Amino acid sequence: MPIASSTTTSSRLLALLSLLQARRDWPGSLLSERLGVSARTVRRDVDRLRELGYLVQAVKGPDGGYRLEAGSDMPPLLFDEDQAVALAVALRSAVVTGAGIEEAAVRALTTVRQVLPSRLRQRVDALQISVAADNTHTQVDTGFLLTLSAAIRAREELRFDYRTPGQNEHAEARAPRRVQPHHLVVRAERWYVVGWDPDRGDWRTFRADRMTVRVPNGPRFTPRDVPGGDVATFLSARFKGSQTTNAWPCRGEVILDLPMAEVAAFVGDGVVEECGTARTRLTMGSWSWGALAAALVRFDTEIEVVGPPQLRAAFAELSRRAGRAAGPEPS
Repeated sequence: MPIASSTTTSSRLLALLSLLQARRDWPGSLLSERLGVSARTVRRDVDRLRELGYLVQAVKGPDGGYRLEAGSDMPPLLFDEDQAVALAVALRSAVVTGAGIEEAAVRALTTVRQVLPSRLRQRVDALQISVAADNTHTQVDTGFLLTLSAAIRAREELRFDYRTPGQNEHAEARAPRRVQPHHLVVRAERWYVVGWDPDRGDWRTFRADRMTVRVPNGPRFTPRDVPGGDVATFLSARFKGSQTTNAWPCRGEVILDLPMAEVAAFVGDGVVEECGTARTRLTMGSWSWGALAAALVRFDTEIEVVGPPQLRAAFAELSRRAGRAAGPEPS
C-alpha cells in the first residue's frame, strides 16, 4: 500500500508541475478539478514542489492560485513521456544546428537517458535519427549567438565587421557595418541575422559566421514590421531573389515528355499536372530565366515551352552557350 501511495503522489506531482508550466497563473480550484483532488491536497503538493527547489508563488485574488517562477538554482527536472521523447528528438537533431553544441547535446542526452524508466528508455532508443550535416558550413560559437540574441532583446543597434566571400584577410580595412537586429534565424544549417540597415535604408540579411561584433553596441531602436508579415516569409522571399513577395521573380510553364511520377519528386515548390499517359505539365520558378531554363533541362527529355516568351528566349540563349561550349566538331 505505501508503494502504491508513493507512486500516486509522484505521478500527481509530475502532473501538477506540467500544469504550472503550461500557463502563468492557475486558480487553486481549477488545479483541484484538473488533478481530481481536494484543495488541501493541492496545497500539500505545492509544498512538496517547493521542497524540491521549485519556486511556486501563491497568487492573491478572488479565487487564489499559484504561479511557477524561475529560481536562482536549477531544481530537478521532471518530464512526462511525450516531453522526454520530444527532448530526445531535439538533442539528437542538435548536431545540425551549427551552434557548436554537439558535445553538450550528447552529454545531455546521456544524462536524460540514464534516469528514464526502462519502458520509456526503450521508446527513446527505438528512435534512430540519422542527420546529414554539411561539413562545409561554418559553426557559430554559442556565446556569440547569445550576444546577438541579447542585442535583439535589448533592441540595441549592432556595429560589426563583415567578411564577404573571397575577401583576403589582408585586404584594406572597411568601415564597420550597422544593423538594427530584429531576428536570429537558422536556415539550411546556417545562422542569419535579419535586421534593418540604417545606412542603406532597407532590410538586410547577414550570415552570423561572417560577423565580428564591435563593442559597445549602438543606440536603442524602435522595432519595425518585417516585410511579408513574418521573418520566415521574408527570408524565403529573399532567397528566391524577390524584394517584396514570397514568390519567384521568374516563373514559366512547360510540358515534359515524362510521366508525372518521374517528375513530381524533383520540382520543389513547382506544380505538376498529368498531361496524357506519358507527359507532364510543369510550372516552376527561379531567380532568373536562364536559371529556370537550366533547371528544366536537367530532366533530360523533350521540352515544349508553354510560356512566357522570356522562357523561350532563355532556352535559345542556353542553346547558343551550349553550342559554343561544345566547340567545333573534331576533324
